[in-house]
This record gives sequence, structure tokens and C-alpha cells, in this order.
Amino acid sequence: MDNIQSSSLKNKADVISDLKELLELVNDGKEGYHNAAEATESFELKALFSKLSGERIVYAAELKEHIALHGAEADNESGGILGGLHRTWLSIKGALTSKDNSALIETIITGEKAVIAKYDELIADFADHADHMELLKGQRDGIQTALMEIEAEETKYQQ
Repeated sequence: MDNIQSSSLKNKADVISDLKELLELVNDGKEGYHNAAEATESFELKALFSKLSGERIVYAAELKEHIALHGAEADNESGGILGGLHRTWLSIKGALTSKDNSALIETIITGEKAVIAKYDELIADFADHADHMELLKGQRDGIQTALMEIEAEETKYQQ
């Protein structure tokens, strides 16, 4: 019976891979917010984006700690190449060049929703992620709060 149960669980490498994928997304967000803060001319948005970039630095450190607890190293300081999620954050660069705060905010909202979906996917996989569930839920809630702050700003810049 135990053998059947354990075969349905992810192995250690898969759990580490999940955490590293989140780390890449968190770092994508950190870089995206940092770039957005530098590009916008709005002092209010600059402050918000800088704060959110700082939060992602903390999230990355927490994820690295959990990856290390699973016996792996996580030297990733920058984002990754995860298809659509990464491209969403990269598209911020396009919005930055136009100095269009509305487009920038819209792009960030899309990215944040995608990241939340990834957290939700891992949180739903309780059996494999039980030992870091509190971390995942806390970071997911922080990203949800960030999304709500960004959405509140969106109405100010809609054309």
C-alpha cells in the first residue's frame, strides 16, 4: 500500500523543480518591477514598484532557503525562460519604452495573475508541497495583495 501511495507522489527532484520554477517567476517579477520603477515618471508608481520589487527579493531568499532544505542549490538571481509567464514580464519592456503607465500596469496585472495561478497549482498539490505550504500560501497572498494594489492604480491611468 505504501508503495502505491508513494508512486503517486512527486519525487524530490520534481519538488525542487517546482520550487526553482517559482524562484524564476519571483525573480522575473523582481526584475519587472525594478524596470517599471525606473521607467515610469509617476513618483507614486515608482514607490509602489520599488516596494514590490523588494518584496520579491525577500520571496526569492525564502524560496532559496526551502530549495536548500531539499538538498539542492538555487543560485538563480534573475528570471527564467518559462514560456508565456516569462514573456509576460518581458513585455513590460515594451510598455516601458512607450512610457504608457496604463499599458505598463495592464502588463503587470497579466503577469501577476499568471504567477498566482502557478502558486495555486502548487498549493493544490498539498501532498508534495506540505512541508513548505505555509511559505507558498504566504507568498501567494502577498502577490494577491500586490495585484490588488496594482489594480487600484489601474483606474487612475486608464484612458
